[in-house]
Amino acid sequence: MRSSPTTGPDAETIARAARTLRGGGLVAFPTETVYGLGARADATTAIARLYAVKGRPAANPLIVHVASVDAALRLAPFEARARDLAAAFWPGPLTLVLPRFPASEVVPTVSAGLPSLAVRVPSHPVALALLTKVDLPIAAPSANRSGRVSPTRAEHVKAQLGERVDAILDAGASAIGLESTVVSLLGADAAILREGAIERAAIERVIGPLRAAAPGPAHAPGMGQSHYAPTRKLRLNAEAPRPGEAFLGFGPGAPNEALNLSPSGDLAEAAANLYASLIALDRPEYEAIAVMPIPEHGLGVAINDRLRRAAAPRGDGA
Repeated sequence: MRSSPTTGPDAETIARAARTLRGGGLVAFPTETVYGLGARADATTAIARLYAVKGRPAANPLIVHVASVDAALRLAPFEARARDLAAAFWPGPLTLVLPRFPASEVVPTVSAGLPSLAVRVPSHPVALALLTKVDLPIAAPSANRSGRVSPTRAEHVKAQLGERVDAILDAGASAIGLESTVVSLLGADAAILREGAIERAAIERVIGPLRAAAPGPAHAPGMGQSHYAPTRKLRLNAEAPRPGEAFLGFGPGAPNEALNLSPSGDLAEAAANLYASLIALDRPEYEAIAVMPIPEHGLGVAINDRLRRAAAPRGDGA
């Protein structure tokens, strides 16, 4: 299901998108994880429009994207653990939740009024070119309606948001296909707030053991019980489809009629194909989508996290 690489937008297209962002507009752009919907993080009106276009609850914080570690250092204090993680994984699919500088240019609504800031440096060349050109912190949640399946292709953005965004930069399919791992460094003990493209073990090799996220306010996106959901209901750990169900398979044991996340059982391939597969099966002729078991190790931890949230009862406003 992976599409072949594309050259992506040219320099002038990226420059126009940067001008749109600087003018307070909304631009959907590719990252290595999923497509993001960007707005300048220092402009209250732009952030309000972003929340409105997504239908996103105001209590759900946004991730700020910047082009470099130096740019991130201007937004939040980086203690030793933050610097070590940034050195190990940036640019890349890791988001750090840090205390925000009181005088930060990022408006409080980006962090849902909390004294924290979620920030990352993406590795996608188009994202980096756009962020470098705009030279501003850009808040960029996934470019979809709130709670729905994240987009990994430009056509997914168009289908969900249509003309409500000012520009869409198309660079083909996202390589990873799962959102960034979110790590909180707000306390003495670091915690994973959202499983993602970088595995827990890789992070623990850099800064030591991580604790589970404690109850309290959501300092990062994707923490709601219901999230990443197609309109069809999901039935997980299914060995076979029931009448009226689509079937999402995994591995060499999947039946031929299933849409297979990875015929070889490769978890990285499955992650890259997950959201596009859910979108492809989210059709009126099906009552539900049945999903084969996914191994609970490596990237399978993040895949199963997304599937459980997608299958959860709807209506928590994630």
